[in-house]
Amino acid sequence: MDERARLINELRVAWRARPAVAPAPVIKWVGGKTKLLPELVARMPVRFGRYFEPFIGGGALFFHVAPNRATLGDSNPDLINLYSCLARDATALVPRLEEHKAKHCQMHYLAVRALWNDPSWRWAPVGRAAAFIYLNKTCFNGLWRVNQSGQFNVPIGDYKDPPICVPAALQAAGLALAQAKLLNADYATTVVEAGKGDFLYFDPPYDPVSQTANFTGYTAGSFDRDDQAKLADLARELVSRGCRVMLSNSDTLLIRSLYRDFRIDSVQAGRSINSDTAKRGKVAELIIMDGY
Repeated sequence: MDERARLINELRVAWRARPAVAPAPVIKWVGGKTKLLPELVARMPVRFGRYFEPFIGGGALFFHVAPNRATLGDSNPDLINLYSCLARDATALVPRLEEHKAKHCQMHYLAVRALWNDPSWRWAPVGRAAAFIYLNKTCFNGLWRVNQSGQFNVPIGDYKDPPICVPAALQAAGLALAQAKLLNADYATTVVEAGKGDFLYFDPPYDPVSQTANFTGYTAGSFDRDDQAKLADLARELVSRGCRVMLSNSDTLLIRSLYRDFRIDSVQAGRSINSDTAKRGKVAELIIMDGY
């Protein structure tokens, strides 16, 4: 086979293997950025080297950009296990999710949640990843929350037909994740290798706008004012290395003060996770950039 024929054949194989849908988040995550994507994309640098996202969460911006070279990190080990399983073989999750879909009811939900919180239960990585998706798709408001002991404690949601298993979406996400380096690590560790020309997007737990608005419950730890200050210091260090940096956070006096030497844009972001539907809607958020 000559070179031209080989390239044509590779293109045909790639075309047949293309995902049926574009990559998109496969889980719902507190503070997810799907609704803010137009604002984020409009402020990204046009060209950059590697892509880094240390608080990957639902990964809305990553999946939209689908970069060829990326390093993704999160402190939630189950989130990284899910993404690792998708990257290795997304199809392996399908039969397990189909089983959850067939059995879905309150009794099954409570049984899966009890096993999830049982430290003596030994999960295979794919089984735990499927349980993660199942609980996320069927729990109240898609709210992933754990207590200080690390136990998932959200009740079942009221859904008629939750999207427990969507094979095309899993495949598309898996193909995007297969190009990435995945780390169960803190944000500072995730960006150690970042250098000149690389682009980093930070979406940390937000500074609370009030005492009752504080939510950092997707892991058993917390992210307080000192952590916000340390992140701001790291952002400045990365800029000094020649990195391109963008962050999002709530519009508070603390965040504006910490990033006073950065470019700060205030935008309106939609929020849908609130037990009181009257309090869902648009809120002011900040997109912070290094001045590019």
